[in-house]
Amino acid sequence: MKIKFFGAAGEVGRSCIMISTDKTKILLDSGIKLGKNEEYPVIDDEEIKNIDAIFISHAHIDHCGFLPFLYSKGYKNSIFATKPTIEIINVLLSDYLRLNSDLNFEKNILNSLNSRFKIIDYKKDFKFRDLTIKFIPAGHILGSALISISDGKNTIVYTGDINLLKTRLLNGADLKNIAADTLITETTYGGDKDIFPEEKQVANQLLNTINESAKTNSKIIIPSFAVGRAQEILFFLDDYINSGMMQKIPIYVDGMINKVLRIYRHNVIFCRKELQSRILMSDYDPFKSKNFKIVDRKNIRNYIIAKDEPCIIVTTSGMLTGGPVMFYLSKLAQNENNKLILVGYQAQGTLGRDLQDGINKITINNAEIDVKLKVETFHISAHADRKQLEQIPLKIRGLKNIFLVHGEIGKLQQLEAQFSKKYNVKIAQLNTEYEV
Repeated sequence: MKIKFFGAAGEVGRSCIMISTDKTKILLDSGIKLGKNEEYPVIDDEEIKNIDAIFISHAHIDHCGFLPFLYSKGYKNSIFATKPTIEIINVLLSDYLRLNSDLNFEKNILNSLNSRFKIIDYKKDFKFRDLTIKFIPAGHILGSALISISDGKNTIVYTGDINLLKTRLLNGADLKNIAADTLITETTYGGDKDIFPEEKQVANQLLNTINESAKTNSKIIIPSFAVGRAQEILFFLDDYINSGMMQKIPIYVDGMINKVLRIYRHNVIFCRKELQSRILMSDYDPFKSKNFKIVDRKNIRNYIIAKDEPCIIVTTSGMLTGGPVMFYLSKLAQNENNKLILVGYQAQGTLGRDLQDGINKITINNAEIDVKLKVETFHISAHADRKQLEQIPLKIRGLKNIFLVHGEIGKLQQLEAQFSKKYNVKIAQLNTEYEV
């Protein structure tokens, strides 16, 4: 088999990998890279027309956002993913195309895409031409999967994005009984110092900062990805309010988060058994908590800003590249009592990373704004940290080769140094083909 990388090589974003044999060409993921300027996979139109199928690991835009572009350039074949992934992709791409109407896609592009989706069940072999494909729970977000590809002689395992630890909603990745010659692994937190503190420690620190803010009538903005982090954060806040450990203040939910909450609820069978039992065995449904106030009209945003009360605003987008968070930031950034709490990865070139690095002036809608609110970061991540990443190869029988993707170059190099002690390791290079 051959592997070719059209994105996520020395960068976080635009994941797009081709696996090919003499008879078959498939893509693993088809994402874009968000930032000051969007970047797309480096794949030419002729190559697109030769793709036989696309397999999507999960529904984040940096793994699926290029799908409309592929269809506009002539791709007409199937897209395979889990049921929750397909449902979330439809919501996110609809929103993405609405916000980027200048891209001039045909009006029926989403209908064309939707007609091509085909469901793959977890942990069942799927025969596609001369390949055998298997999706394995990855623990990252609802419906996320590792993808195993075998030609009968060799096997490649692609992690997509992966998390080995259980969260409030999901179990960690299922790495039992996996055998492969080659691993393609994400390295978002692959640096030597990327070791997350214990969840309880992070939770206590976040709880303290929220309770402190409530005493000073402050407003807290928590930008979050609509899928995954938002649900974890909301469940965290709901649990602590219900337990009495956190002061009961309004929690406003804005952006695509509410639609995705409904998808999670409809697909709760893919969540942890404890969560399913919690819903079935009691009258309390955390997906419909009365602690959440849904922002379903734009004029409510002005009400939230004007009302003299402490509150939490959980909103998109997670890296401050657009979405409702920009409105809240423009109105609240100049008050030093307010807080911006970052809970997810902030990619290089995004406003989220700039604020995380201490920038004190920003521009929103051509207006320069002094940033006086406090910016705090808490690692509530759906990605594996360095310790987890080191465990992944050890759990795969017969592993010889590792390709490192989806990470900043410094982190890639640090993880390469560690893995090279035992395996043949390569940092994936853009538009370069490798034979395994």
